[in-house]
Amino acid sequence: MKVEEVEALLPYLTEAERKEIDKLLAHAPIWTPLPGPQTDAYLSEADIVGYGGAAGGGKTDLACGKSLTRHQKILILRREATQLTGIIDRFTEILGGREGFNGAERIWRLEGRQIEFGSTPNLDDWNKYQGRPHDLLVFDEAANFLESQVRALLGWLRSIDPKQHCQALLTFNPPTTAEGRWIVDFFAPWLDRKHSNPAEPGELRWFAMIDGEEIEVPTGEPFEHEGDTIQPTSRTFIPSRIADNPFLMGTGYMSTLQSLPEPLRSQMLHGDFQAGMEDDPWQVIPTAWVEAAQARWEKPNKIEPMDSLGVDVARGGRDQTIIARRHGMWFDEPLEYAGKATPDGPSVAGLTIAAKRDDAVIHIDVIGVGSSPYDFLHDTNQQVVGVNVAESPTSTDKSGRLRFRNLRSELWWKFREALDPANNTGIALPPSRELLADLCAPTWSLSGSTIQVESREEIVKRLGRSPDFASAYVLALLDTPKRSVIASMGHQPSTQDYDPYG
Repeated sequence: MKVEEVEALLPYLTEAERKEIDKLLAHAPIWTPLPGPQTDAYLSEADIVGYGGAAGGGKTDLACGKSLTRHQKILILRREATQLTGIIDRFTEILGGREGFNGAERIWRLEGRQIEFGSTPNLDDWNKYQGRPHDLLVFDEAANFLESQVRALLGWLRSIDPKQHCQALLTFNPPTTAEGRWIVDFFAPWLDRKHSNPAEPGELRWFAMIDGEEIEVPTGEPFEHEGDTIQPTSRTFIPSRIADNPFLMGTGYMSTLQSLPEPLRSQMLHGDFQAGMEDDPWQVIPTAWVEAAQARWEKPNKIEPMDSLGVDVARGGRDQTIIARRHGMWFDEPLEYAGKATPDGPSVAGLTIAAKRDDAVIHIDVIGVGSSPYDFLHDTNQQVVGVNVAESPTSTDKSGRLRFRNLRSELWWKFREALDPANNTGIALPPSRELLADLCAPTWSLSGSTIQVESREEIVKRLGRSPDFASAYVLALLDTPKRSVIASMGHQPSTQDYDPYG
């Protein structure tokens, strides 16, 4: 029965019937979820719930409903503050007004609960909410946030009430840019078609952070690791679309979504996470080139001699020391070490020497923290090349027409040229999601005929992470003659470094 039909019958009710309806309404919940995916997400016991995937599935309503019925201290976030208006308007509709809402503070105080609205437009804006625990964190349109912001704020998901279930809700549609691809990795068992062990919608999976790296674990049981008790957290993803929302099905919104141009139609109507993720036109290395190189990779029965190692040293925080190993144009899987595992030069040098084979040449970034392991490697008579990417370039691009702003720009461009299908180098890269993301992170600019690749600091500011994996592989591409090769040509090798650019 439609609402207008019910309203037309009201004048014909008896006084007793009216009182009965008033009694029922007085005890009715302020909000109830729609049957299907919205109810599944509402009732999910996962610590982190991903919900959405398509337009019209009731993402905003789920955030409002959970806030008003299941939690006490809530923080609802959008990347930009101006994007909060629609959420606040929906709360106003549900509550029938704005009583208890402080617009200046963006806080809604209701009996037994407090709902705060915030934004994180800049990299470090999550610090504004540091130290203020919430039992519900909502990241609305989560793919627009930086992964580092989401992970940092998840650390403050807690409550002083032992009976209160703390939860994070991430609502999102498929990302349309490379910056939003992290959301696919975050919910990889549900969204990544290449995942080795895919999960069903609503299925709980458990994850734990070990030595700075998040891994999937079999259960939610705590376990010991190097003297620490690790408590896994549960995660799930529940897809929804307009067909699950009867309130929108009759409004013509379906026709609007159906008329969208591709790939937006597939994204918004069907929640297709593989459609339409476009590269920035100024991205140094196209995503498709990296994916093609990773598709060529397989572990050979016999590995050719190692030619080069690239070492990117952890710079603190969540950074890792990464060692890349190159055999011809076949690159081995990355060796990853948490920053705490490589606290000084000798520790980095020791891991590098252990990874070295066949007189391979070590290439290490010597800016800042890289200088100490370089000195140690040099003093132990290793053939090591210290690379200062701020130095002047030594060559042009393949065409001979473009120059480079600095050595960093040159090295990244050389890696781009190695991946370019037109050059047919046969380069094969390991199928690492981190390596893919890092190689596709930098952008470039052109001033006259000079190419400048985005600096590491600029990438950290824009994406909230350092491209450590890619930096190591870019260094590993350097082709410095081995001492043994030079000696075989009749030259006397020495402990001096050989210039790979000359």
